[in-house]
Amino acid sequence: MVLYLLRRILSALGILLLISLFTYAIFFLLSPDPAVLICGKTCTPERIDQIRGQLGLDQPFWVQYWEFLRGLVAGRSYGDGPSAIDCAAPCLGFSFQTNESVTNMITSRFPVSATLAIGAAVLWLLAGIGGGLLSAVKQGTWWDRGAMMVALGGISLPNYFVALILQYVLVVQLQILPFPTAVEFGENPLLWFQSYLMPWLVLAFAYASMYARLVRTNVIDTLGENFMRTARAKGLAAPLILRRHALRPALTPVVTLFGMDFAGLLGGALITETVFGLNGVGKLAADSIAKNDQPVIMGVTLLAALFVVFGNVIVDILYTVLDPRVRVTSR
Repeated sequence: MVLYLLRRILSALGILLLISLFTYAIFFLLSPDPAVLICGKTCTPERIDQIRGQLGLDQPFWVQYWEFLRGLVAGRSYGDGPSAIDCAAPCLGFSFQTNESVTNMITSRFPVSATLAIGAAVLWLLAGIGGGLLSAVKQGTWWDRGAMMVALGGISLPNYFVALILQYVLVVQLQILPFPTAVEFGENPLLWFQSYLMPWLVLAFAYASMYARLVRTNVIDTLGENFMRTARAKGLAAPLILRRHALRPALTPVVTLFGMDFAGLLGGALITETVFGLNGVGKLAADSIAKNDQPVIMGVTLLAALFVVFGNVIVDILYTVLDPRVRVTSR
């Protein structure tokens, strides 16, 4: 098990290294010259060359990439002398448009994205797994058909449409919720909950719909297996059969999907944060794309990749708990 874990972590680090190389090449080789973007339209060639030298863009690509990797571990400086700009580790770059470290920009926005992702994940897991299991048990009934119709609507409707409908109904018409704002829990717990409730519902509605259909299909398939008939013939209680023999195998693909979805949300829910005006990582990415702030866009991209890659590592570890066959092969 320890060797299996070490192999997965080393492979994840190798994948992250390749992703960082590919991302860095896209943003600093194939994109417009960052020095020109920083300097502006009315900039002289001499000033552009000075900015290139300050950013190290006059160095070969491999030297620039090595400096970027070194900055992640030990930090780096942009420029020399009294005008040098220090970027502490882990340095994901420096935004010369806002004169701020990319790492600081992301860490200041990350609590909003984390709150949004965790709250939505709790809701969609409860609704998705519970609704899918109940639909599988009551297959063919009005509950099953109604729940799957709602799930189909959740998959079909875009997030921004559901968000706008909720805002109009709950904020404008009924006035039972305030417009979402990034409030810290310690300042006002009630306002914090009210502000995040609509974004949680929007994200949970879409994800719970997919999870409910997946759980329903897997549980129905599992209920038709021979070992399920054997369990019933032994006289085991129905709740025990569902929990131990039907739901547990059905959760394996759910764990895979959850690892990807949750990790992606930690990297920022761009559409939801933009619609509700929440200053999370997704909103930061949208604003940076509009301003073509390349270091920030690259930093957010690498952060999302980090969460997705290590989310898969955690999923592989959970497999060894859910499926004994994986536990045997991983030794």
